[in-house]
Amino acid sequence: MASKFKGVDYYRLDDLLTDEQKMVRETVRGWVDERVLPIIAKHYQEGTFPRHLVAEMAELGLFGATLPEEYGCAGLDSIAYGLINQELERGDSAVRSFASVQSALVMYPIFTYGSEAQKRRWLPKMAKGEAVGCFGLTEPDAGSDPGSMTTRAVRDGKDWVLNGAKMWITNGTIADVAVVWARSDGGFLGFLVEKGIPGFSAPEMKGKLSLRASVTSELVFEDARVPDSSRLPGAKGLAAPLSCLNQARYGIAWGGVGAAMACYDEALRYAKERVMFDGPIGRFQLVQDKLVRMLADITQGQLLVWRLGQMKDAGTLRHQQVSLAKMQCVAMAREAARNARDILGANGILDEYGAMRHMHNLESVYTYEGTHDIHKLVVGGDITGFEAFRAPVKPAGG
Repeated sequence: MASKFKGVDYYRLDDLLTDEQKMVRETVRGWVDERVLPIIAKHYQEGTFPRHLVAEMAELGLFGATLPEEYGCAGLDSIAYGLINQELERGDSAVRSFASVQSALVMYPIFTYGSEAQKRRWLPKMAKGEAVGCFGLTEPDAGSDPGSMTTRAVRDGKDWVLNGAKMWITNGTIADVAVVWARSDGGFLGFLVEKGIPGFSAPEMKGKLSLRASVTSELVFEDARVPDSSRLPGAKGLAAPLSCLNQARYGIAWGGVGAAMACYDEALRYAKERVMFDGPIGRFQLVQDKLVRMLADITQGQLLVWRLGQMKDAGTLRHQQVSLAKMQCVAMAREAARNARDILGANGILDEYGAMRHMHNLESVYTYEGTHDIHKLVVGGDITGFEAFRAPVKPAGG
């Protein structure tokens, strides 16, 4: 698929990519241009998810792209996977969010913590887009502190009975299976909860002013009974769901770069074409200042996520480094969207331009999968040795 988008590559970062990585990027880039951009403004305005795109994304091999081919997945490296997220979010955060949840928050935990039977049942279907998944960790009163979750799992014979609620769940209402985390007498456990079982419902949340082309839901459990065979046998403790979030945040960092690239490209083209005071506005110093700052920030973000992907494949990546990338790249993208909207002037509020849609979406991305401030404290604790989440240690004699 040929793409009209030439990309943002001021430092010739293409030279750092393999032929396969560039092929993956160009394939997804062309698909986004042809299939996402022409329709996404309408779905955003109407608050609907373009579900027909799921089968097309599956056909391109975008779900669980780094997982082994034996489960129907593409077996790509982490940089290729990052580039997929970059291009999907260049289209819209909702499209990238769907693929990110399907891949990093559902397929990854099934592959990492599931039984072989669970892998064989779910991974090929999810790779083909025949089954949709969601991830239930966040609760109404347990977001940044997942250890305070109140959803309970109680053993009853060969079954488990779940009670509680999850909130802000992408794909929840349309999901065929939910990866749900609950507190039990033995610690925190993960379960595969299938759509339609008695006591489980997933009402869609309405009234959003951001991520409007995405399905966001609650998950409600009222004596929902699941067999022990639905429990993820390898998932014990909070380390399991947090490792899934780490996978998702990696893709989100790349997605932030993609959103910023879209906004910069749009603003640059507009600045060259929009005539004011007998010439293009791109000749004005203040406009050039905004464009140069956007380009510099994007270039820094590109180098950051590329190096992050290298470390991920080498097995040297630490979760604090992912926090820094998620925090930095999404904040950079949010600022790029605002500057692009400013350059576009009054036209920037029209849905024929993408900057304001990206700006609204990025307000959610800035907050979800760990807020900007929480990630800042994660990195702060890493470099100082003092964890801001814990009560300070009293000095001796104090």
